[in-house]
Amino acid sequence: MTARRTPEPGSWLGIPPFPKAAPGALDKAEQRRNLRHATTSIREKRAERADEVADWEQLRTAAAQIKDRTLRHLEGYLLEAEGAMTAAGVTVHWARDGAEANRIVTDIAHAKGIDELVKIKSMVTQEIELNEHLEANGIAAWETDLAELIVQLGNDLPSHILVPAIHRNRAEVRDIFEVQMGRYGAPAPAAMTDDPAELSAAARSHLREKFLRARMAVSGANFLVAETGTLVVVESEGNGRMCLTLPETVVSIVGIEKLVPTVEDLEIFLKLLPRSSTGERMNPYTSFWNGPTSGDGPQDLHVILLDNGRTNALADPVGRPALRCVRCSACLNICPVYERVGGHAYGSPYPGPIGAILGPQLRGMDDPKDAALPFASTLCGACNDVCPVRIPITDILVHLRREAVDHKKAGRPSAERVAMKAAEWAMAEGPNLERAQGATQAAGRVLRDRWIGPLPLPVASRWLGARDTAPPAARTFRRWWRDHHDEDDR
Repeated sequence: MTARRTPEPGSWLGIPPFPKAAPGALDKAEQRRNLRHATTSIREKRAERADEVADWEQLRTAAAQIKDRTLRHLEGYLLEAEGAMTAAGVTVHWARDGAEANRIVTDIAHAKGIDELVKIKSMVTQEIELNEHLEANGIAAWETDLAELIVQLGNDLPSHILVPAIHRNRAEVRDIFEVQMGRYGAPAPAAMTDDPAELSAAARSHLREKFLRARMAVSGANFLVAETGTLVVVESEGNGRMCLTLPETVVSIVGIEKLVPTVEDLEIFLKLLPRSSTGERMNPYTSFWNGPTSGDGPQDLHVILLDNGRTNALADPVGRPALRCVRCSACLNICPVYERVGGHAYGSPYPGPIGAILGPQLRGMDDPKDAALPFASTLCGACNDVCPVRIPITDILVHLRREAVDHKKAGRPSAERVAMKAAEWAMAEGPNLERAQGATQAAGRVLRDRWIGPLPLPVASRWLGARDTAPPAARTFRRWWRDHHDEDDR
């Protein structure tokens, strides 16, 4: 059967910077209701599950320390993981950026004569726009996660890390399934309602033929254990297990920050992640794979270790903790800004507080959309409180705001910047301030007997244009102090 081509995806390119995108998002009343309902429910469940764990705060601290240790010695752990995976029969690739990773996946598919594949939900493949690249090269990429399927069939964009279709309600999902499913596979049942059970059954029927037909799957990984070369995926629906079981070939694209040193370290994260993300004590499906086994499961396994800007973040001591992120989305669910504008306003696959610090570090500040993201926050600090790996998100936001301003002003001194530099010089030492005051006093002596009118352009404004400016004082405070004390002495 010839593979049908995937729906034409939406594009992040058409979304303006956050300050311009946010007002339009605020006008979407239905989306705001959907977001408020979903995020409130998820964060309440998270709070309940976290309260059940007596040493929750100690687990958070331990996870942060493990991640920091891994990042400090990342090169060694990467080489250790490569060696373990290679010994287990996995083909390991290294990719400097998204373009290189996309090319590797495409080359593997073309070498095997594959024109369609199934996918496990993966943020990193969204980051590098893998689906779009595969589509341009004649390969259909079918999303198998229910929420990702809704987004793909609706020609939409994901708006949440954990629940990509969080901005949709059940009625909207039903309409998408009714119209689109039949175009790309098994159609939705006639007279289907918006009951969740019926929608899930329709998705299972639609995806079943794709699972049974697919010869290749693409995944990300939640974790990569360095000592054993074990990849780990946690999920709730079982679609990931199907993708890791039925196809002949599996390609996993893994950000280099996903490493943990040992299996014992992994135990801590598997306690924190489900409670922080879905509000569950454990994920319904946690899959581990080390390499091919003759006669059982995929026989050709590939792992692509992806940089794509991560070493830039690694080189920044202040921004580096962003690489601790386990993609739980707890910061999104508690963020008052995200709850009101949704994920699309961020113009990036990574929305919310973590997206506001991660995106600019991965991509830089050249794009106005990335430069605007650090300002998409109230700095209330709620995200710091719920992060399972204690990322100091607000500290990094402030740090990136300064970088955004410096990047904007680089090479282009403005009047404000010149004035601030002059003020910095004057305030640095007492004698400098006295010289500046002396110069002001000299000018005042010339103009003292004349009334200074409204300030000229470009300093003038509508407010200043209707008001006069008082003349400079006849003498500075320093001069007055000396004169006053001289009089006392006499």
